[in-house]
This record gives sequence, C-alpha cells and structure tokens, in this order.
Amino acid sequence: MATVSDVKDEPGQPPALTSLSLAEAAQQARSREQIITPFDVSGGVDEQGKPKAIDYDKLVDTFGSQRIDKPLLERFEKVTGHKPHRMLRRGLVFSHRDLNLILDKYEKGIPFFLYTGRGPSSDSMHVGHTIPFEFTKYLQDVFDVPLVIMLTDDEKFFHTPKLSLKDVYEFTIRNAMDIIAVGFDMKKTFVFADTELVDGGHASAFNTNVREMGKRTTINQIRGTFGFTDSNNIAEFNFPAMQSATAFATSFPFIFGTDAKKVAKIPCLIPCAIDQDPYFRQCRDNAPKMGYLKPAIIHSVFLPSLRGSESKMSASDADSSIFLSDTDKQIQKKVGKAFSGGQDTAELHREIGGRTTVDVPFQYLTFFLEDDDELERIRVAYEKGEMQSGEMKMACTKELQAYVGGFRERRKAVTDEVRKEFMRPRQLVFRGMPDEKQRQEARSRRIKILEEELERLKRED
Repeated sequence: MATVSDVKDEPGQPPALTSLSLAEAAQQARSREQIITPFDVSGGVDEQGKPKAIDYDKLVDTFGSQRIDKPLLERFEKVTGHKPHRMLRRGLVFSHRDLNLILDKYEKGIPFFLYTGRGPSSDSMHVGHTIPFEFTKYLQDVFDVPLVIMLTDDEKFFHTPKLSLKDVYEFTIRNAMDIIAVGFDMKKTFVFADTELVDGGHASAFNTNVREMGKRTTINQIRGTFGFTDSNNIAEFNFPAMQSATAFATSFPFIFGTDAKKVAKIPCLIPCAIDQDPYFRQCRDNAPKMGYLKPAIIHSVFLPSLRGSESKMSASDADSSIFLSDTDKQIQKKVGKAFSGGQDTAELHREIGGRTTVDVPFQYLTFFLEDDDELERIRVAYEKGEMQSGEMKMACTKELQAYVGGFRERRKAVTDEVRKEFMRPRQLVFRGMPDEKQRQEARSRRIKILEEELERLKRED
C-alpha cells in the first residue's frame, strides 16, 4: 500500500497535502485506540469509524500483567479445595499480578487479607458494580480471610466538579448498604469511607502510610499513569497515595495489631476491575521502598453496556445499565432493547445462526448463569439458529430478574444499624488474628485517640 512519502505532491497542493495524505489523515481522525483508565473506559474506534470491543489481550500486554491460565486454575482448585468461581472458569476474571505467590503463602498457612472498593458516584449501583464484589465474597469464603472495603468518597468529590461533599457522602451510605447486601461476613469485613476514617480519629497509622507513599510518588509518575494535566486539581494528584495505603495491613492496627514489623509482612490480594490497575502499579512500584510486600492483584473484565461490548455499564447512563433498584418490568424492558447478535430476519437467523460474541444478553448469561452445561447448550443452540434472539433475551431476563430479586431481599435486611457495625473500626475475626495482648493494645490506642478527640471538641466549645 502506498504511503504519503511514496506519492509526489499533486499540482497546486502544498507539500504533503496530496489526496492520499488527506485520506490517511481522515482515517486517522476516525480511528481511535481503546482507553482504559479509572476515569474513562472505551473500546476505541476502527478506521471505518465503527466502535470496537475492548481488547483484553491487548490490555494484558499493555499493563504487563499475566493471564490466568489453566495450570493456575488447577493449582487454585488443588490448594483451596474449591471449584473455581464461574468468573474464573469463563475467563471473566482473567488477569493477575502475583496470585501464584498468594497461593504459595496460603499453602504455608501464612495469613493474608483482601482489599477492594468502590467510588460512590451515584445513589444506586448497577449489576456491573456487583461483579468484583461477588467475586470478592467468593474469595473471602474460600480463603476465610479478613476483607477491607474502601469507599472513595473523597476521590469522587475531587474528580467530579458538580458533586458536593454532602452529595458524595449520601451516595456512600447507600452504596455501603448495597455492598453489604452482597452477603459479606460482618465478623471478617470492615467497610469504610475515606472521609469518615480520616476524620474519625482512627487514621493515624493510615495517614502515616499515605505520607510515606506520597513522598515516593512523583508528579511525573502520576501524569504518566493517569494522564493528568495542569487542569487537574492538586487533590487528584495526591489521591493515589490514599488508595495505595489501604493495601498495607499496618494501616489498620485495630484489625491486624500493633506489632508493625510483623504486620508489615501480611500480604494483600486486591480483586478489582482492570481499569483500577494503574493505581496499584504505582503502589507496587513503591511498596518495597516502604518495607512492604507488593500487593497481589486479580483483574475482572467489564460487564458490557446494554448497547454493546465496546463500553461498560455506566451509572451515569440509565439506558446502558441494569440497576439493582430496577423492577422486574424495567429489567425486561431494558433487556428487550439490548444489542443483539441475531440476524435481521427469523429465516436468516435459522439459516446461519446468531453471534454470541457480540450478543449482549448472551454475554450477561456468561456472567450470571451458574450452570456451565446450560450456558453451553444455549450458546450452541443460538449459534446454530435453533434459538431466536427473543428466546435469548427471555433467558437473560429471567436470570437477571432472579439475580436482582435475590439482592432486593438481602438488601431489606441491611438496616442502618447493620451498616454502622460494618463501618465501625474494630477487631475482625480470622485465622492468624492478633493475640489478646495485641488486641488490648489496639483497644487502648483507640480509646486514647477518642479521648483526645473528645478533649479537642470540648476546647472548641
């Protein structure tokens, strides 16, 4: 194929402004690479201007993570004695950093903890938000380990000009109750909002790690990782240090004890969607400089938008998402309008079959239908043309209605009192927890902090 340099300038044209160069420029203008950051997710656009599906293989190469392959899954099952979660079996949880090292430590009886989170940007979560949380619950049950869930209300306030602190905090409370309704074990789970922890007198150790991380992170690193410019506010540049601090057990002496040397050796495993990886690349770069282990990470794919697999569900776009607050009727209506991989007519569909690789209802079934054999039956029938698009949408609707309906029932049991207990800084119960002496020291430390805070408030009065 000819390029600009191969073709002489046409008469009357400025240098390099030939018909061919203009065509190439137009192609480049239409095409766009995929964008995957904590703030923007898009599959990109091809040379014809058509949206492209997210390329997860390319992300593994770009981010430098490792694929979760069959040998690792076999080892996971052997070490844990549990069948891998359907998201692992189907490649929906697909990539990792140092998961093999976590399995090594678990085999040796060395305790670790889980850390995941959510940025509360709306008052209602959608089913895509539950994917990392459902998988995290599975990991908590399988490994019997403590879990820390971080609600980054401060980050959403920093990054979203239209949101006030009051708005974000209200979202945080509602989101916390939704997350708790996934089914986490209260005895092993601590949920916290950044602003509450920092302002509530329990963040002395946490803030120490924020400062240590912040000192080791340069502005150029943040610019390069997140694409920040001079237009981003200074709080956004500092926030990655906050998100990193949660990956260190020493940030939570009320959970892990006050023996800093011992606690620093407790590993962390972070289940998250792949767009959160940039935060933890920064964290992993600096952790050894702070005397800590690099946190391990396990990545999930995005639940596609109802409009297609080139983007993920978005809380800011009601027509692209199935919300946990949606009624059965709303779910049915939304799935009915979802992007289909079926053919234009029933006759053509029976002749050449449907395309499960782009069919959104089928993609949803891969996330939510537990039965592998039934999923395979549906796939084969659809691709052979034996199942029509309407039948696929009915199967998807039924599964999503059951999933959201189960959530609604659990959500009724999450009272404000239950939420407050999950969000109360306290000792969690787990294998390898601190001994009584350490727990007493941690309690004494918390009492002292609260007494100092009470004295401060008295002086202000």
